[in-house]
Amino acid sequence: MYFIDENYINSLLQNEKLHDEHFQLDVISKASEAKGLTLLESTALLNIESPELLAELFKIAKKVKEIIYGNRLVLFAPLYFTNLCVNNCLYCAFRKDNHELERKSLSLDEIEEEARILVHQGQKRILLVAGEHPKMSAVDFIGKAIERIYKIDFNGNNIRRLNVNVAPLTLEDFKKLKNFGIGTYQCFQETYHYQTYKQMHTEGRKSDFGWRLFAMDRALQAGIDDVGIGSLFGLADYKFETLGLLSHAFDLDSKYGVGPHTISVPRLEPALNAPAAINPPNIVDDISFKKIIAVIRLAVPYTGIILSTRERAELRRELFSVGVSQISAGSRTAPGSYKESRESKVEHSLEQFQLGDHRSLDEVVRDCAALGYMPSFCTACYRSNRTGDRFMELAKSANIGKICKPNAMATFKEYLNDFASNDTKKIAYEFFENEVNKLEGTIRNKVVQMIERVELGERDVYL
Repeated sequence: MYFIDENYINSLLQNEKLHDEHFQLDVISKASEAKGLTLLESTALLNIESPELLAELFKIAKKVKEIIYGNRLVLFAPLYFTNLCVNNCLYCAFRKDNHELERKSLSLDEIEEEARILVHQGQKRILLVAGEHPKMSAVDFIGKAIERIYKIDFNGNNIRRLNVNVAPLTLEDFKKLKNFGIGTYQCFQETYHYQTYKQMHTEGRKSDFGWRLFAMDRALQAGIDDVGIGSLFGLADYKFETLGLLSHAFDLDSKYGVGPHTISVPRLEPALNAPAAINPPNIVDDISFKKIIAVIRLAVPYTGIILSTRERAELRRELFSVGVSQISAGSRTAPGSYKESRESKVEHSLEQFQLGDHRSLDEVVRDCAALGYMPSFCTACYRSNRTGDRFMELAKSANIGKICKPNAMATFKEYLNDFASNDTKKIAYEFFENEVNKLEGTIRNKVVQMIERVELGERDVYL
């Protein structure tokens, strides 16, 4: 656990020089080059309190995100297939001692049915999620579920990238997971503060801090190209948590030449019969949360920053502008809940935590377009072997956006033709035409050709 150096992190947090506004402004200026920051420089930005400097921080975070990825926002949905769990995490409704939670595990047929519903909504990416259970979330069962999901086809529409968020595996099981054709393996440390971690995880395999911390090492050593890390903000001091998260990202990049493909920033939300979620030990206010996202974007400019539907719609709109590049939409956090009607009592009796944004995928797509963001369902990198170090090379050099924008536009055109409501089309068609008109030269010609192919009925068109 050498790379989470608590003594060093604490020394940075106690360093009064890192509160100097002139130094903070210098760091912001350096960050604008989109080359990343050190842990010390990141601490200085986390210490910003001045409204004027905060405004500058947020402006530069938006600029850096657009340098790397442009104005696109990737959309996906989680699919929970079991809420059975052997752990007893104090912030989670799935914890084994929560006898008020209704337990449910989906069969392969039920998983396929849930995935089919998502395909019919227009989703192209799924994050497969499960509680930690040795039988119901076993790696061989996950493999069978993935196979079923990838076989779904609805007039050329299908799930084209299936990411997985399950408990840390052994090296051998990670090799199996790799062979199932997954995209990103995702796992959150929850908190990088050791004592807080031990307080929150008192039993089960998850109580082993090191086993979870080195999950990404085992995944990468097993040949999985892309990994996603995250922290649950609200358990420990948010500045410490951010620096721990960045330390993890820096370590992976240093050892493997591949930093985290994604970084998730979930904030602690109320959960049924979960003590730490009902009374969060370190509440993170909205401004601090916005600052966290901006600092991560500037410190690790190449990563995809994921914002979930834990947050309410109004705040999500604001956070899009400080570095977020991937969002969940139309999400449910209970097994079988896509089949249930929205906001059903059944869903709430099964869910992991409360959602803040209950809008449908179509409503989120419409909102993104109205705000000037390109909704993207693109999965081209995964199928073109632009993963791992190949993706990182393009992202770190700010060249990935040249591929992302055309592919995003082709997938958005697919969505508009096949799934969008009339209300969404009214807003999105004008936005889409304006985006096409902004393009120049060879890129414009390629995009026009791709759009023509989509109009003729071809699907899954990409560079």
